Amino acid sequence: MSESEGGAADAVSTSAYSSPAKSLGDPGITPLSPSHIVDSDAEDAVEQLFLVVVAIDFGTTSSGYAYSFTKEPECIHVMRRWEGGDPGVSNQKTPTTILLTPERKFHSFGYAARDFYHDLDPSESKHWLYFEKFKMKLHTTSNLTMETDLTAANGKKVKALEIFAYALQFFKEQALKELSDQAGSDFENTEVRWVITVPAIWKQPAKQFMRQAAYKAGMASPENPEQLIIALEPEAASIYCRKLRLHQMIELSSRAPVNGYSPSDTIGTGFTQAKEHVRRNRQSRTFLVENVIGEIWSELEEGDRYIVVDSGGGTVDMTVHQIRLPEGHLKELYKATGGPYGSLGVDYEFEKLLCKIFGEDFIEQFKIKRPAAWVDLMIAFESRKRAAAPDRTNPLNITLPFSFIDYYKKFRGHSVEHALRKSNVDFVKWSSQGMLRMSPDAMNALFKPTIDQIVQHLSDVFDKPEVTNVKFLFLVGGFAESPLLQQAVQSAFGSRCRVIIPQDVGLTILKGAVLFGLDPAVIKVRRSPLTYGVGVLNRFVEGRHPPEKLLIKDGTRWCTDVFDKFISADQSVALGETVTRSYTPAKPSQLVIVINIYSSEQDNVSFITESGVKKCGTLRLDLTGTDASVPNRREIKTLMQFGDTEIKAMAIDVATSKSVKVGIDFLNY
Repeated sequence: MSESEGGAADAVSTSAYSSPAKSLGDPGITPLSPSHIVDSDAEDAVEQLFLVVVAIDFGTTSSGYAYSFTKEPECIHVMRRWEGGDPGVSNQKTPTTILLTPERKFHSFGYAARDFYHDLDPSESKHWLYFEKFKMKLHTTSNLTMETDLTAANGKKVKALEIFAYALQFFKEQALKELSDQAGSDFENTEVRWVITVPAIWKQPAKQFMRQAAYKAGMASPENPEQLIIALEPEAASIYCRKLRLHQMIELSSRAPVNGYSPSDTIGTGFTQAKEHVRRNRQSRTFLVENVIGEIWSELEEGDRYIVVDSGGGTVDMTVHQIRLPEGHLKELYKATGGPYGSLGVDYEFEKLLCKIFGEDFIEQFKIKRPAAWVDLMIAFESRKRAAAPDRTNPLNITLPFSFIDYYKKFRGHSVEHALRKSNVDFVKWSSQGMLRMSPDAMNALFKPTIDQIVQHLSDVFDKPEVTNVKFLFLVGGFAESPLLQQAVQSAFGSRCRVIIPQDVGLTILKGAVLFGLDPAVIKVRRSPLTYGVGVLNRFVEGRHPPEKLLIKDGTRWCTDVFDKFISADQSVALGETVTRSYTPAKPSQLVIVINIYSSEQDNVSFITESGVKKCGTLRLDLTGTDASVPNRREIKTLMQFGDTEIKAMAIDVATSKSVKVGIDFLNY
């Protein structure tokens, strides 16, 4: 770079400011006007014909799959019963736990993994790698990459991608085996469209990570990405709720009896009876979804709004949808929000309580030295947790494993009973049968922080201008089974809208994900979670552009690093909407054109060097080999297609029709 070209830039220290355009010596591109064309009628991808749709609800605490044959879309089959289920917990799903051998090979998943690990001798178990509740790592890791690690119960680390791929491969094999048994002949993976559900509030890297893990598991491939759909959990729930008939739901706020239960029955009893009804029907495992709009839905009119609150084990996320008639398509009105307020929060509170009674040092040591017994204790807590209800009067007993009592005595030199007496935690007592006896108030107190966060977050959402006049609030997900959460949501929001819980609420997302796989176009408009654009050169304007961005090339004064926006965060995008921009090489003699794609959570971005702007794709277009008749100002069309959970970009040299495509990548830059 000659003195005249870089004078202004040289005065700025390179550590505080670095210009990607200057450092790459990249001649860059500059916009051609008119710059912005929107075309929503992108050619529809050729619809492949799949025989069956299999949806996997990969949860933080439990997971499962369901499927439907495309020839009979009204029948949704939920997977076979799992061996080794827990008392007091429905076995429609299996725990999200995975066990690897000491050689780090896949051994088992779910109840099988937990039970096998549990039966190992403590001296042997420390060599095995056991993982549980690992999905949260994708939500909590801020710089997720393909190299991110997970830590097993014994402290050893394994790449997260391997663990997720093992888990998905397990489900793939289970589902294909079940389908083959049904069909009486081998079912091929190519005949299946897979749907994997993820929280809507996950950032783009986490959603992409799931897709990469599915490719590694052999469900689909980068060459055939349409075989796999990443579905957003509250959207899947929303699709299922549209089909609900009156007998398939419980309306917490209803004045009239629903399912024959009058509102004077407490929430708890109405729900228990409904559960009993579901349990009786459970043997069939096949749910009929009528091809009609449910009664609640038929009350909705064009433009009506409703909220879906999906409360699971790890996260709670909520989406505000608006109905569009006549087809009843859904439009996302307010971008998905939420946070780590799942039922895991209740487990953490229980752990904090144990630390308060027995000492944090002991609990930490116990988890490391007796990992299987710790798992046992949490299983015992899980079934009691499900018995907590607002009107409960009798205490809840939690069995302490023998090794806990034994190890505590060795560790502290006195008994568990002594610790309880000394701890001043007066609402937890020791019963002579070797149990922790918790008063209902003590149990309810463990729920309070998590439920308060959910109610607070919902209040904030209700205060947003886009969220006025909400008719219904659908409460779904495994945590929605908790009468304490139901009551808190009803008392906080029952006056603003009708609070509705689908029966068998833990399977709502799974069933909705199958329906979504059968008809992915049902969601018509989403909100973009990020701002997307490309880096370009613009003509330098004195007084408007910062002097350090000045770049002089062949006598032309350019402003470098300009963020040319395609779409803003929180902007509505139709499914399949394509935004097209035209650029021209800044230097006519360029042989290669490089278009870098950037994203940001902010909506007003001016330069690609601003904090929070991340590179997420590169389009490299070869301009060589063209004849002399190519016009002086080449037009390079750049297209980005939005609206799906994945985003695609493409560049076309208009003169030669050469084109290049790329998927937006949040993990490898």
